[in-house]
Parts: sequence; C-alpha cells; structure tokens
Amino acid sequence: MKPDPAPVLHAGLLALRSGGRWRGVLVLGPSGSGKSDLALRALDAGFRLVADDRTCVWASAGRPYGRAPETLSGLLEVRGLDLVRIPALDFCRIDLAVSAAAPGSTPERLPDPDALEVAGTRVPHLVLRLTDASAPHRLREALWRLGGEGEESYQGGLPAPPASATGGSAP
Repeated sequence: MKPDPAPVLHAGLLALRSGGRWRGVLVLGPSGSGKSDLALRALDAGFRLVADDRTCVWASAGRPYGRAPETLSGLLEVRGLDLVRIPALDFCRIDLAVSAAAPGSTPERLPDPDALEVAGTRVPHLVLRLTDASAPHRLREALWRLGGEGEESYQGGLPAPPASATGGSAP
C-alpha cells in the first residue's frame, strides 16, 4: 500500500444528500471533543459517514473534497465500545466546516459569517458544541442556508428582519 498524497486533517467528514448531490460537513476538534459522537447522531438524522477522525483533503476545480484514509474507510469509533464498520461514502465535496466549541464556552448566538481554509479553498465555518442534542439538526440547517452551491455565508439565506425588530422599515 502506497502512502496517501493528500494532506490528512484531524477531522471527521459527514455528508447529506441535498439538491441532487452529497454535501459535506468537515467536523474539526481535538480528541474527545465529540466528533464521533456527533457522527453517530448525525447518521440517525439522515447523514452518511465519509470519514471519522482523519480526513484526506484536496481541491479540484477550486472546490474542496475529502475522504477517509484507506485504512480507516468505513470505520467509526464508538468510544468505550470499539471501532465499528458502517457503510460510508467514498468521498464528497466539503461545503461547510464546523469546529468544536472550547469546553465550557458558549458559541455566539448570531455570529458574523466566517470561513476556514481547507485545501487552499475557503469554506463557510461555524463553531458548535458538538455534544448538543441539536447539533445534527444545526448542521442540516447550516447546509440549507448555504444554498445550492454554498457560495454565500450560512447567514446569506436569512430573510430580512421584520420592521418592528429594526426600529424602522426593513432593507
């Protein structure tokens, strides 16, 4: 087996089928931050596993992609139990990056749009508590707000606030 030429990140990669294609969420965080736990819950919410804990990343036509290293493909760590084999996608495009919030911190309620560099490209980025019960649903909502091609920030799809919320007429 020859070494993998793609850079490997300490991150998981989940995918959700939307708009006729698989849309990937790169999940970053230190060991024990809840990446694999989130993957288990996201699988129950309709996501598919691409990679757990280690993700090979590369760019093609200006878009970032990811897959599991060959030796870890189809494996998911269930902490306290074992590595389990589950059906996984071979690869997918990365449309969103999510980082684990620092322990004890509270992510911003309405953060400004942010981006993270992945394989020389910019990807919309969020910070979440990966262990929150709602985290898989937040991932789905963030992907939806990205739109079909993921070019705008995750807030780009938000409607204008009502006039009463802004103290005047909405823009």
